[in-house]
Amino acid sequence: MNDAPEPHFLYEDDPDLPGWKRWQFRDSTRFNAFIEPLHVRVEDDVARVRMMPRHDHSNLREAVHGGALLGFMDVALFAASRGFGSLSAGGAVTLDLSAQFIGMGAIGVPLEARIELLRETGRMLFLRGLVVQDDKPVIASFTGTLKKMG
Repeated sequence: MNDAPEPHFLYEDDPDLPGWKRWQFRDSTRFNAFIEPLHVRVEDDVARVRMMPRHDHSNLREAVHGGALLGFMDVALFAASRGFGSLSAGGAVTLDLSAQFIGMGAIGVPLEARIELLRETGRMLFLRGLVVQDDKPVIASFTGTLKKMG
């Protein structure tokens, strides 16, 4: 009998998107569900994290709401860190997240955070990223620091 707890997150190959991992909370009542499912792909030293913006992510201009973008950036830091092999589920907290909004994101077009791990110490992860969409210029840039819990 296996008494090991089930991981909080699903992180597995997505058969519908070859080369991508599906990253999703198993408990759909948690905050993350508002942007899931996310897809993660690590290429060299950049993690690509994707979400599909829906109407419930929109503002009155029919663009992606800034709060939805901030939520995506925060969760993308964790998804990227998992992709880099630096974290397991629930293994960190956000210490800071700084964002610069540069353009508007469209609803119904995949939004992608491209994240680099700048430095990892025994207790901290320092990351930076860009949010891009299709052939548009950069939607936002951000940096974040995660503290590993242990």
